[in-house]
Amino acid sequence: MTRQPGKVSAPLTGGFSPPQINSLEDTGLSPLWLQDLILKVLYFRGYMTGFKISEEITLPLAGVTDQLLASLKTEKFIEVKSSQGGLGEGAYTYGITSAGILRAREAMERSQYAGPAPVPFEVYNEAIRRQKSGRLTVTTRSMRQILSQMVISESTFQRLGPALNSGSSIFMYGPPGNGKTSIARAFGNLVLSQSMFIPYALYLDGQVIKVYDAVSHSLAPDSDQANGASSTGNLRTNMRRDPRWLKIRRPFIVVGGELTLEGLDLVFDDTTKFYEAPFQVKANGGILLIDDFGRQQVRPRDLLNRWIVPLENRVDYLRLHTGRKVEVPFDVLVVFSTNLPPKDLVDEAFLRRLRHKIEIGDPTFEEYREIFKRVAQDKRVEYVDQGLAYLLQEWYIKPNRKLRASHPRDLCDQIIDISSYLAVPATMSREMIDQACAAFFVDI
Repeated sequence: MTRQPGKVSAPLTGGFSPPQINSLEDTGLSPLWLQDLILKVLYFRGYMTGFKISEEITLPLAGVTDQLLASLKTEKFIEVKSSQGGLGEGAYTYGITSAGILRAREAMERSQYAGPAPVPFEVYNEAIRRQKSGRLTVTTRSMRQILSQMVISESTFQRLGPALNSGSSIFMYGPPGNGKTSIARAFGNLVLSQSMFIPYALYLDGQVIKVYDAVSHSLAPDSDQANGASSTGNLRTNMRRDPRWLKIRRPFIVVGGELTLEGLDLVFDDTTKFYEAPFQVKANGGILLIDDFGRQQVRPRDLLNRWIVPLENRVDYLRLHTGRKVEVPFDVLVVFSTNLPPKDLVDEAFLRRLRHKIEIGDPTFEEYREIFKRVAQDKRVEYVDQGLAYLLQEWYIKPNRKLRASHPRDLCDQIIDISSYLAVPATMSREMIDQACAAFFVDI
């Protein structure tokens, strides 16, 4: 099979591995655009060797960067300032000429992006589709390992596994403090144990969309990187794969009250003139947790209407500032977590599109006891059954207060604070429990 320039060469059934780059054609980008990228890098960074330029734009020197440098030198946009003593374009130190400065400024009027060379948009879409099959599925056994630190009712537990395997959407609701966020983060820990490839940035119609985010993405161990594939040495010669792609742990991204409708579309910076990918694109291949759903700056129904098409069709549509709309895969497990009543947030039409609806309710007395025992042991608070019985009777049953799974942790922290102040052991005595509860509970 002949590989077309800029196309993914991995077999359809074998997931995705970035192909090797041997020529300018393999980048899928215009040589003129790449020349502008080098000129912008030199404009911002000053004098650089060919090796350093190759690293900066994350393209191999041999057959790619050296060809671009030779063309720019011929057209007198750059000039050789010195040599490090080696042979070839990589050993020379380059500086930008006055003609190069003019061209760089013209390029910066279109976009000030000056970093790793982007990957064509359609190549990214194909790569995400191929990596979809790489997800692991969970069983009852693996779920018990994932949630081993939590005390959850068996009925709730048996609903969480199929929801995670769906890779689609989960709507978790129930009173605050019962572990909805903790469950989602446990899912995230499973996702983070897997890896995938994403590019630094995307190229679309002359525009750059920044995808990789050091805050949202964690780099995974990479055999190529371990062998120096992204080092100067291998960029000087050849590479096992396209260095524009990073191997990351499948993403787990959390958004809360800061989420807006604008944050779910391409974000164009009027100053730098390039885009930042929205949350759901950065989360492709992983999990997007919308925490405290219903408390965002945007109305819940408006936000939900924005998600209807992606959740049902598994594709999303993004809009460029030019007005063009583009399709992108929506390979995201979206977890909505809320402590607000579902009837106040969603209607029947939207609930139908959410595949799994799971209520995380209050713990039973027995579950509360097990949670308290675990927390007390972890925090080194002396656990006493009589003390727990007193706590339940005086501070829950008599005032008709609801049990919450987070209360044992918070009450143990109160006991530790009080015992430290009084210079006495942290125990579950009646006096200590009364002081802790008086400081913690507030009647609303």
